[in-house]
Amino acid sequence: MATALTKTTISRAGVDLAATATAADATGNNWTNTGGEILFLKNGGGSSITLTLAFGPGAVVDGQTPTNKTVTVAAGKEFLVGPFPVSIYNDTTNLMNVTYSGVTTVTVALLSYTPNT
Repeated sequence: MATALTKTTISRAGVDLAATATAADATGNNWTNTGGEILFLKNGGGSSITLTLAFGPGAVVDGQTPTNKTVTVAAGKEFLVGPFPVSIYNDTTNLMNVTYSGVTTVTVALLSYTPNT
């Protein structure tokens, strides 16, 4: 079962990504998605990994049922991915689900932002 990620709110004080990131779970990760989250991923390994972003049931884009979105992260690279629109990515329990083709030396952090009003 996927491990839930804890959100870290981005603020003017900054976010220490090295301290915030945790090991990616071999079964995947998830979180309660509000549409205001960004996933940080660091691939510390020697080969590329593929991040799979699961679309929710009933997701439709331009009248078509999409296949899950994939993002390739090269060896030694850091990536930010998101935000994730709730109408497309949330499952039936309002979770966003991600899986990884490999997790050795992969760390992730979930960042949340609140736009200024």
